[in-house]
Amino acid sequence: MWPQSYDPFGNMLASTAVAAIPVVVLLGGIAILELRAHIAAALGLVAALLVAIVAYGMPPQMAGLAAAYGAAFGLLPIGWIILNVIFLYQLTSEKGEFAILQRSISAISDDRRLQLLFIAFCLGAFFEGAAGFGTPVAVTAAMLIGLGFTPLAASGLSLIANTAPVAFGALGTPVIALAAVTGLDLLDLSGMIGRQLPFFSIIVPFWLVWAFVGFRKMIEVWPPILVAGASFAIPQYLVSNFHGPWLVDIVAALVSMASLAAFLRIWQPANPMTVVADQPAATPSSAAKPVLAALPPAAVRRAWTPWVMLSVFVFLWGTPQVRSALDAIWTAKIPVVGLDGQVQKMPPVVAAPHVEQAVYSLNLLSATGTGILLAAILAGFFLGYRPVELLRQYARTLWLVRYSLVTIACMLAIGFVTRYSGTDATLGLALANTGWMYPFFGTLIGWLGVALTGSDTASNVLFGGLQRVTAEQVGVHPVLMAAANSSGGVMGKMIDAQSIVVASTATRWYGHEGSILRFVFFHSVALAVMVGMLVMGQAYVWPLTLLAP
Repeated sequence: MWPQSYDPFGNMLASTAVAAIPVVVLLGGIAILELRAHIAAALGLVAALLVAIVAYGMPPQMAGLAAAYGAAFGLLPIGWIILNVIFLYQLTSEKGEFAILQRSISAISDDRRLQLLFIAFCLGAFFEGAAGFGTPVAVTAAMLIGLGFTPLAASGLSLIANTAPVAFGALGTPVIALAAVTGLDLLDLSGMIGRQLPFFSIIVPFWLVWAFVGFRKMIEVWPPILVAGASFAIPQYLVSNFHGPWLVDIVAALVSMASLAAFLRIWQPANPMTVVADQPAATPSSAAKPVLAALPPAAVRRAWTPWVMLSVFVFLWGTPQVRSALDAIWTAKIPVVGLDGQVQKMPPVVAAPHVEQAVYSLNLLSATGTGILLAAILAGFFLGYRPVELLRQYARTLWLVRYSLVTIACMLAIGFVTRYSGTDATLGLALANTGWMYPFFGTLIGWLGVALTGSDTASNVLFGGLQRVTAEQVGVHPVLMAAANSSGGVMGKMIDAQSIVVASTATRWYGHEGSILRFVFFHSVALAVMVGMLVMGQAYVWPLTLLAP
């Protein structure tokens, strides 16, 4: 049994500086040195292993096993999702169906700002609620690039949009995990998160369009932005507080999509923005309606059918009943011998010493990526592909995303090494030692956790216990701070290296991850600070149960 030590140098400042080395190497390599993502990730992994073994005293075999465990998790389920989403996109693009899809979306509005709002925010929230784990960014970035958005815009804006829904993603998985590790009531946590994020569900759509075209052009379309945000925020609040975390994003996204589409039938901007600086021209407004009117309804239905299939399969694979049934058919729980039950998490990260488990779930049938693959195959046959052609396209897709899969494996390997060595806990403890300012900095712990792990669920598992213990020590309600970990974490989603690689792969802009990171970094920090200020207000200014039912 190897107990973690969070201050190996006996000086918290020095320990924190050393613990940050893998993050600095990874993000610095991508954003500053502009290294290819797989090279930066490999260097970050080497740095993480050296810090874990040399500075923290982790046995080398354990560190290597943690890296292998993380790499396996990176390939399944995360890499498996990306591979199959890109496969579906390739199939629809090859047959020209994506061009028809593009024109049909213009029937809702030929304004680029409103297309962005509908796809990145509304539709992306649905995929986040149904599947999470990279699915929404992969789908929406691919759709935006197909609509003619630049790779940077499609990537960065999809990342910004995929924030407010994240805490309730994958049918509430992050909240369920948070309740499990903290011992706090699931519905209390769901309700508190649902009293924090709706404010940002209104802010993020405005922020998204502002980041795209600037403040003045954003104001021109403020009514539909408000409709999209409010029609998402209200169901988000109601479902999370009166039902639970499971269907929050699904219900809110469907209401938001329907509300926005209905509103745009009676309202369109006076000056549609069909051309944006540094972007390809869309169909001119004057010609849009006659061209779109010429599209046969059957062609539009055909173009949308693959994506409807994707939505149905993703939703089915996300339901606990289907997942359990598939796991009952076949799944393998593989203990990582030499790591499982051999690492002990210590106070103050947890209230009492806790043995870390390391069991890899080889659940290929119930993995979301498998549902996406089945949808892609079914869509391929629907579009007229022969089996041999499908195999050829799949091989091409695998070659296309080869570096992305290597990168994601390395990214998750870094995350698992930092988790099992305790270096990420050192970074969290540094923020926890902030006294009365803890509600603000505790929120940033969640942001840091997602930035490091790429997952709000993983961040909640990593820091949920720390949030509860520290909140009780400083006199803040533990439900508030556990919820803040998840709410603050969603803003770290746009800068985690895993999501950036997903975006660059979906837009076929691999090698430009540094540009994407620089594009979204300010937005991530600014929104995380705003969440921290809200949590400070909930702790000290407003009643704890702000807008409680």
